Amino acid sequence: MNRLTIFLSCMSIAGCSGVFDYHPYDVRFDGEKDINSHNISRIEEDCRDKESLTVAFISDSHGWYGDTEDMIADINSHPDVDFVVHGGDLTDCGTTKEYIWQRDRLARLKVPYVALIGNHDFLGTGNETYSVMYGKMDFSFIAGRIKFVCLNTNATEYDYVAAVPNLDYMEEQHTADSALFDRSVVCMHARPYCEQFNNNVAKTFQLYIRTFPGLLFCVNGHDHCLQIEEIYDDGIIYYGVPSANRRSYLLFNITKDGYTYEVIHF
Repeated sequence: MNRLTIFLSCMSIAGCSGVFDYHPYDVRFDGEKDINSHNISRIEEDCRDKESLTVAFISDSHGWYGDTEDMIADINSHPDVDFVVHGGDLTDCGTTKEYIWQRDRLARLKVPYVALIGNHDFLGTGNETYSVMYGKMDFSFIAGRIKFVCLNTNATEYDYVAAVPNLDYMEEQHTADSALFDRSVVCMHARPYCEQFNNNVAKTFQLYIRTFPGLLFCVNGHDHCLQIEEIYDDGIIYYGVPSANRRSYLLFNITKDGYTYEVIHF
C-alpha cells in the first residue's frame, strides 16, 4: 500500500463526516503523556524483590479495537501477570486519534504496561506523537534483576540514515546499572532480516545482542504471526508475537531457573 493510499485511509479514520476539529496528525492532545516513564517506575518498584516474573507480550493492535479490548480483558483475568510489553504498531496510520483510542483502551489493564514504537506508528507525525505520549524510542528497565531492553528497529522509516538500531545505546545497556541485573530480555518491533530492519548491520546487531548479561530470549512483533526461531543458530531464540486480530498473545513466566511460555488464545 503506497503512502498516498495510507494517508487517504487515515483521513477516513480521523472522521471525514464534517470539518476536522484538528489536523489528524496534530501532536496536541489531552490526557496521559510520558506513559512508559510512569509505568516503568511502577514496574521497577512492584517487581524489585521478585524472584519470578509473569510478563504478557502483545503487539500490532493497529485498528483492531474489539480484539484489543478482548485481549486486555483476558490479560486482566490472569492475576499473576506483573506487567505487559506492547511490541509496537499501536496504530494503523500514526494519527493522533488512533494513538488516543489505543491509549484509552490499554489504560484498562490492571497492571502497568510499556509500548515500543512500530513502523506504522511513524506515519505522518506519528513518531512525534509517540514521543509525547510514550517517551523515548530506545528505553530499558529492570524488574526482578532482569533488564528489559526495548529497541527501535524501524530502520526504513529513516531511509537508513539514522543509527537504527542504535548500537551505541545497546553497548551502554550492557553495563548501565550492572549491579542491579544479572539477566536480560531484548524486545523490538522488527526483527533482523525482515524488510523493516537495517540488514546491513544484522550480524553486528547479533554480536551486540549476544553480549547482554545472561540473555534469556528476544521478542519481536511486526510479522503478525507466532514465531519461535533461532535466527542465527546461536542458541538465542526470537519469539514473534501475533497481532491482536490473531486473538492470541504470549505469556512468559521467568524464574531463577529459566523461563517457560504459553501461547494464550482468547
